[in-house]
This record gives sequence, C-alpha cells and structure tokens, in this order.
Amino acid sequence: MVTHLRQKRNKMSRTDLSVETAEEIRKRVFEDAGFMKVTQVVRRGGGTFRVGLRPVVIRGEKRFQGEMTEEGQTTVKNFDLEAAKRGLEDMLEQTGPRELHLMTATGDLHVRVTKKGKALESRSAKMERAVDEQPGHDRVKRQPLTSFDSVALLKAIDIADADGRIKASMRGKYDQVNEFLKVIDSVVAEKPEKTLNIVDCGCGSAYLTFAVYFYLTYAREFEVRVCGIDLKPEVIAKARNMAQNLDVSNQVTFIEGDIATSEPGFEPDIMLSLHACDTATDEALARGIEWKCRYLLCVPCCQHELHKTLKEGGPMQAIMRHGILRERLADLLTDTFRAQILRVLGFRVNVMEFVSAEATARNVMLKAEFCVKPGQAPAISEYLELRDFWKVTPWFETRMARLMNKYLSRY
Repeated sequence: MVTHLRQKRNKMSRTDLSVETAEEIRKRVFEDAGFMKVTQVVRRGGGTFRVGLRPVVIRGEKRFQGEMTEEGQTTVKNFDLEAAKRGLEDMLEQTGPRELHLMTATGDLHVRVTKKGKALESRSAKMERAVDEQPGHDRVKRQPLTSFDSVALLKAIDIADADGRIKASMRGKYDQVNEFLKVIDSVVAEKPEKTLNIVDCGCGSAYLTFAVYFYLTYAREFEVRVCGIDLKPEVIAKARNMAQNLDVSNQVTFIEGDIATSEPGFEPDIMLSLHACDTATDEALARGIEWKCRYLLCVPCCQHELHKTLKEGGPMQAIMRHGILRERLADLLTDTFRAQILRVLGFRVNVMEFVSAEATARNVMLKAEFCVKPGQAPAISEYLELRDFWKVTPWFETRMARLMNKYLSRY
C-alpha cells in the first residue's frame, strides 16, 4: 500500500492540508486510544482510489491494517507501528481533489479538498462511541463473517461492493460461506495446540478458502494454513492474485491440478469441498481419507454417475420413468452410499442441510469425523443390502476398492 501511494502521489511535494490539520490527524491516529479508522478517497485522471488504515489485534498483538481499493480490486496489508506511520504520511502528502475521513471514539473529522486545492474541514459534535479493545472482533457474533471486520475480505473476493455492502447477486454465496463456517466451528470448538491445516478440494473462486482462513485467524485466533486445489488455471491464477492482494500468500496457497494427484504440502487436518461436480466429490472424500484427515466436510453438487447406471424396471419403474424423480433419487442414493462407505471406513457421519434451499438447491452436507473402528459389521451389512438392492457399484466404492475390499471380503 505504501509503495502504491507513493506512485500515485503528485510530483508536487507540498500538501493541501494545513500543518495543524496534518499534525492533529497524526496525533488522533497514533496517540488517541479511541482511534477507529482513517480513510481517503482520491480523484485523479478520471478515476478514484480509496485507501484506509485502521487498528486491529491479531493473535494478541496490536497492528494496523491498510486497505486500498482501485478499479474494483481491493488490496490489504497488515503493518507494524512504524510502517503504519509511513503509510499515513503518504496519505497526508497526497495532493489534488480528495476526501479524508477520520473516525475516533470522541468524534469525526472530515476534510474535502477541492480541485483548486482548498481544504474544507468539518468536525462532528463531541461523541462517546464505545471502542472495542480488540479491534477486528465484533462482540455480538451474529454470523461468522460479522464476528470480525471482514469488509476488506468480502470486497476482495467480490462478495461485497466498493462500499462494503453484500451484492444482491452474491447473497446466496455469502449465506453458504457463513453456514459452512458455523459447521467448522462445531468440529473445531477448542483452539488447536498446533497449526490447523486445511485443504479445499475443488476450490473454484476460493470464496470459502479465504473466508476459512480469515475467520479462523481473526475471529478464532488460530494458527492456520489453507491450500486450495482446482483444475482450472484461470481460477487458480485469480485466487493467487487475491492472496497477494490480501497479503496472505504464505498462509493461503493454491495448486492448479487434479485432486487425485495434487499434494497440499502439509498434512491436512480438515478436508473441505463445496460443490465439486459429480465424482470430483468422491475424489475429494477419497483424498481426505488418504491424507488421514480427521474431519471431512463435503457439500456435493451434481450427481451424474449413479444416474446413468440405475436399472430400469422392477418395483421402482414408477420413479424411473420420470426424469426429475430419477435424478433426485440418484442424488439421494449417491449421498447415502457415500455416507455408508464412510461409516464402513471408520467415520461418524452426519448428513445435514447446512444452509437454506434459498441460498442453494445443493444444500446437503456430509459431515464426517474419523473416530470409530473401521469395518464394523452393522455398517458393512447395511451397505451391502443397499448396494445389492439397487444392483449398482458406486464410484466411491471403486475408488476406495483397496480399503473397501479389506472389509467387504468378510461377508
């Protein structure tokens, strides 16, 4: 942010702000315990860019977070005190038309600089705002993404507009991510003693990938590493760029490749998958098992494989003749087979609606924890009865044949 501001600065060395005003801003930002945020919008060359600085507490340490938005792209970086002071100086040394807004617990200062360089100052009446001693943490945790200051994140991943409002077209995705984070809360209730490693299989645009990292880091104060995997080079390139802009490229990494052959570079504790298509969901589950993840949190998408192999005729013909009913039946059976195979392999499984159908029609989650002895007779018996009744072999069983044969061969 500091470098970019220097590039944007007018070649003139003077500032349009008075010496007294600039000094007042410095003192209120770095000496006033009630400092909340300072933002500046600069208009130049037919465009605008917005830059801001606010205090945050990250894992018990006071820092300052800089945020810059230009041409719809948001960049975020965390600074220590000295770097934050340099960043503020760059803001104060800007020239030309702009607006600066300083917010503190005791009141606001607004400065508008006209095209002619005249600075128009206005101050609010005396205020007594409550200030959070842990900036970045919302005392009332209504939603995971409102339990910390997530505006910069949401703008960067294009869920919020330039003013920080959730886009109408992204409301469903926003709700999905919030509800997914609640499930993660339920499985990781206590702060881990070590870095929590998470892999997001079929990460796509990486909404969940980034949200998981920022929520667990800022709201839960965990040490976290997250790796997103996806086949599409364009989405991985975009995700890597966002990681750079959000200043988290060391902690949030991305792999362009097939889930079946990609390695995250660490031993994952949790495998996530949100709407990986068809057998990509099975592959994600399989990799989670092979990586020895304790938790598998998977929201399947389309289910074509079983749909193609269901047999016509028999007592289910009345369902089979209707395409939409056959499709929904295939969806239910596919997830049932997946849940049952996970039970055979030693997972406790909960199949649940993780979000309302208004947010997404694909709202079924498989929540699995590896915590029981694999190969238990009731789980195997139920699986074989279901499989034999439908006369199909689920793709997931084929993928996990080495482990499954070890247990199924007993029956």
